[in-house]
Amino acid sequence: MRKILWLILIAILGTAGWLAWAVLMPVTPSAQTFVMLRPGFSTHRIAAELKGAGIIRSEKAFVLWHYLHHRRSLKAGEYLFEKSANMLDVQRRLRHGDVYVHTVVVPEGFTMFDIARAIEAAGLGPAQDFLNVAQSDTTQIADIAPGARSLEGYLFPDTYEFSRMMTMQEMAAAMVKQFRQVATQIGLIPGASNSTPDAGRGIPMVVTMASIVEKETSVAEERAMVASVYYNRLAKNIALDADPSIIYAELLAGTYQGALHHADMQFASAYNTYRHAGLPPGPIANPGRSALEAAMHPAQSDYYYFVADAQGHHRFARTIEEHNKNVVAYRLALRGR
Repeated sequence: MRKILWLILIAILGTAGWLAWAVLMPVTPSAQTFVMLRPGFSTHRIAAELKGAGIIRSEKAFVLWHYLHHRRSLKAGEYLFEKSANMLDVQRRLRHGDVYVHTVVVPEGFTMFDIARAIEAAGLGPAQDFLNVAQSDTTQIADIAPGARSLEGYLFPDTYEFSRMMTMQEMAAAMVKQFRQVATQIGLIPGASNSTPDAGRGIPMVVTMASIVEKETSVAEERAMVASVYYNRLAKNIALDADPSIIYAELLAGTYQGALHHADMQFASAYNTYRHAGLPPGPIANPGRSALEAAMHPAQSDYYYFVADAQGHHRFARTIEEHNKNVVAYRLALRGR
């Protein structure tokens, strides 16, 4: 009997020692190791994934320890392991949901095509998957832009942190949410305490104008003046002649080659503001706060033209004659570089 008790004691001590070794001894990954734990994975499946990735010493010890601690839920997600950690640390991270996030930077003026590529580059999925959402899920903005053809213009420029567990719809929704937040702050969306768009301009009109302004100049202090030029042309039913609108038309058609040529001015598209007076059917990029504010509150001017000055700014003109002189000066400045 004593012998049996000794054997039981030795077995208990051995098991306890093994469990302590498996639970407390740190494991150092050989390199940065990503582990994807999907929703619905059982504790046994999670343990198998972690063991296979070299993150824990024992599947059985992982499961046993989990059950000994009241089966507190382990959260799904993508996890990055790159430092030494024991099983206690690993389970703590999984309980807290310390998932790895991918940073996606959306600069002002990015189109939905640019954003889709940025999402793919961040390892969050194919660019086309995001484009499919951006080009079809207009229910997200139906209340503020009921006739929108896509989410273009409403995917607000910002730095985002997304996990691979998020869907493309959720990523797009996060950008639209940020647009709504900023638009409310500046008074673009009705109900804000600030003033609403001047002269009864609707949200789609302001966003479309802001997208053109955003693409035409990166100089914040010039944006209100650029907006005034386009509003002045609209008032006189003069074609906007905005080069970025042609680029966008060709992006939609999949024909843009990276540069514009004289023949492109005749490109057949409602977005071509050389061939069609008035604003294009929708935004041609995603404007930031400054461009939105400029489109809401343009400068008061009698300018109808502007051209780059070869120093990062623009020269504005009231007449075509004055504009042509500015164009000549711009070309001379380019030659003198």
